[in-house]
Amino acid sequence: MNRALPSPASPRTHHVGERAWAGARQRAAVLLAAVLAAALLAGCGSSAPPGTSADPALAVPANAVIYAGASVRPSGALAQHALAAGRALTHQADPYLRLLAALQTPGSPTLNFKQDVAPWLGPNAAIFLTSLRSSAALPTLLEHGLLGSGGSGSAFPFDSEGAEGAIVLDTSNSAKALSFLNAQAAHASAHATSFHGVSYQVSSGGVAFGLVHRFAVIGTEAALRSVIETTAGASSLARSEGYSKLLAAAPSEALAHLYLKPAPQTKASGQEGLSGVLQVLAGSHEANISVVPAGSSLALDADTLASEAGSAGGGLLSADSESARALDELPGESWLALGLGHVGATLSKDAQDIQGLVSLGSSLSNSGPTPPTAPTGAFSLNNLLGDLIAPLELLGANTAEAKREFASWMGSAGIFATGSSLFELRAGVVISSTDPAHSRAAVGELGAELRKSGASVSPASIPGADAALVARLPGLPLPLDIANVRTASGASKFVIGLTEASVTVALNPSSTLESAPARAAAAGALGERIQPSLVLNFPSLLSIFEGIGLLEAPPISQFVPYLRAATTLAGGGHQLSGEVQRFRLVLGL
Repeated sequence: MNRALPSPASPRTHHVGERAWAGARQRAAVLLAAVLAAALLAGCGSSAPPGTSADPALAVPANAVIYAGASVRPSGALAQHALAAGRALTHQADPYLRLLAALQTPGSPTLNFKQDVAPWLGPNAAIFLTSLRSSAALPTLLEHGLLGSGGSGSAFPFDSEGAEGAIVLDTSNSAKALSFLNAQAAHASAHATSFHGVSYQVSSGGVAFGLVHRFAVIGTEAALRSVIETTAGASSLARSEGYSKLLAAAPSEALAHLYLKPAPQTKASGQEGLSGVLQVLAGSHEANISVVPAGSSLALDADTLASEAGSAGGGLLSADSESARALDELPGESWLALGLGHVGATLSKDAQDIQGLVSLGSSLSNSGPTPPTAPTGAFSLNNLLGDLIAPLELLGANTAEAKREFASWMGSAGIFATGSSLFELRAGVVISSTDPAHSRAAVGELGAELRKSGASVSPASIPGADAALVARLPGLPLPLDIANVRTASGASKFVIGLTEASVTVALNPSSTLESAPARAAAAGALGERIQPSLVLNFPSLLSIFEGIGLLEAPPISQFVPYLRAATTLAGGGHQLSGEVQRFRLVLGL
């Protein structure tokens, strides 16, 4: 990517959680849509056209809260890797052409890349938002570009009823770009106007079209005017301190990148602010997520900028060394393993983030055509996941009582799953305890809270446990066994497992991930001496989903072709030089 910066001219816990997580799912969808839109747009072109290139961030105002930039005319190895990754995920010969729908404004006929766009499109392109108002319009880009669920219609997200922002495209031929903009404006019945001496057109629906210096801009009128002001000398995103630091640390082989600026944490913005998006992956700091395709993988490098030295990390995928150590202690045969550090302070948010990430597809399936009816006897993903997360929500509740009874003794934690069928499934959460007496008492205290929420709870006897019970929740096909056990080494561990067998596997594994091939493979895929804190094998996950009927049920059904294209997912983080911390996700294809 060219980074040269030329001078510019309730009672039921999971039901309550479901309402709280609805916003998290939407925010996660916005984030993922913007990342993938940038990456997918990057494949539209072939080789770079003649002439110089300009960074759209120079024309984007410094107050942009989301900015996705991409190299849209890649060449050489980058172009080959981008095409290979796109084909592997979408099973399409031309996997990126559907993203042209993002340029198809209201009233426009279907676009042809070679005829309508290629003659003038330069090497770089970007999408930016100055506000997250009505940002739910952005996942439409994902539906059209990756899932193809939108058909041949428009996926244009910016107008008076949609997101506040614009698409900014570098141009190699200004005259041809202006001709394209004029044609699109005519289809939208736009009228001519001007701002600070720069002419542009705007439709009655609030879509603005203009050529600002060498950039083709299509978006809301306010966003286009902000581009005009920026190119006239107002502060640009490219010159902002945080963006510059993060871009300097970003991998040079990135195809696309997504920059996010956290919104202030206030009661009014807590649910809708950008901080909610950032905290899913990056916590409450500025972040830049780079998309790096390779021969048989796709990597996301999430770089975060700490606001001050020693400030608390954050985000489900933080570069906490305790997370990697927690993963190493999990059963060696785990096909899913996730290490979490210092969960006494983060468990409630970790639980919400897991739900938000896994339930991402819900917001997409709800906005598309009516999904097929789930097969008889199939489990509901929302209910299943809600009941699995419910105990973690209770343990991490933001109350003085929960902090005293639960958070006070928690160290690091690990989540694992083994087995290739529902009958063989062993899964659970293992939390290290710094106070055996308190974690022992927590078994009964958690049982009492689950009983209040409607679960059936009874005492249990588990070998080696000094306290144990079994809870049955209506959304789960298997009971949850909860126990506190003092291990042979003298450590105390609090375990929540699907059946007693899961608790036994968690406490007495035949081997651990520390010496397992899956962990070694994950470390190799991550590189940079990153120690993995996340390992996932997709075929094993799909086998379990198939066994309980989830593959044919929404929202998973529409993602199955893409999940089948993936083999593994590895994740881990480390500190880069200076203020930047990196968490890398590598998807094997």
